[in-house]
Amino acid sequence: MSDDLRKRQLRRDAIARRKTVTRQERDAAAAALAEHIVPLLDLVGVQAGTSGVMSAPHGRGHRPPTVAAYVSMGSEIPMRPLLSLLLDRGLRVLVPRLGSGLDVGWALLPDMASLHGVTCEGTGMAQRPDEPDTQTLGPAALGDADLIIVPALAVDAHGVRLGRGGGWYDRALTYRRGGVPVVAVCWPWECMADDLPRQSHDIPVDWVVTPQGAQRL
Repeated sequence: MSDDLRKRQLRRDAIARRKTVTRQERDAAAAALAEHIVPLLDLVGVQAGTSGVMSAPHGRGHRPPTVAAYVSMGSEIPMRPLLSLLLDRGLRVLVPRLGSGLDVGWALLPDMASLHGVTCEGTGMAQRPDEPDTQTLGPAALGDADLIIVPALAVDAHGVRLGRGGGWYDRALTYRRGGVPVVAVCWPWECMADDLPRQSHDIPVDWVVTPQGAQRL
């Protein structure tokens, strides 16, 4: 089986398994995920159990540390509890902002109330994550991030991540600063014992976090 065919099969299998997860299991997973991210906040200069604004690491001045995360949708583990935790700790939080057409970028998330649903023209249906009503920033805004949290359908022991196939995060991650850790979020059964297919443009992640805990890769 070719790498492309194997990736498609892995995606189908992952989505089929996710559809068996109950709402109660999703809610419990969301709460556990937020707890497991707390120790990783040390990587961006925020100590577990503290709140408020702190200086950014790596000589980035006196602005709050910045975390680039995402707003979940569909079968993904709900991210709102984690986003709320990040905001409560005084972090700057960036989330994807697709804008119009194929434009992609980031937006500052000032608070949870600013998130709103986005419907695709002609369908009246939400086909992308909620977005904040703030300025759309370009792809280079990811260079401000001190920690990057991305979704995954599977991750192997080498940090190879399986996404949904659009390659958006692989392109986005080219803008991160050197040494900034990337954390993939997935379900426990999506941590693969076997190697995933890897292509030249794939950017490995440094950590994987599931509702059962965090693991450095």
